[in-house]
Amino acid sequence: MTAKEFARKVVEASGATGKVLRGQWPILSVGVFFVVAFALVIGGYWRRGALVMAIGVGIAAAMRLLLTDDRAGLLVVRSRIIDIATTASVSAVMLYVAWTINPLGTA
Repeated sequence: MTAKEFARKVVEASGATGKVLRGQWPILSVGVFFVVAFALVIGGYWRRGALVMAIGVGIAAAMRLLLTDDRAGLLVVRSRIIDIATTASVSAVMLYVAWTINPLGTA
């Protein structure tokens, strides 16, 4: 399948070109968390940024659990169980790191 055929199928699945973004609201909402997290990291608040990123990944896991494959959109990568297990594990590890590592210079 070429990239052009894939793009055509995405547009057809959403019904119209303007609805492509509306059909991908789960991944876009997780993307908002990542943008905020990266802004925090750039601002020097790396622990808070890691925490926000972990929350975003946790929300992705919850949405993958609760939404159907059609509604989850680009959050669907593999089977539901694998997607939930990997995203929940990554979220848990990131939460652990964000809460347990002391900020630099404040021990």
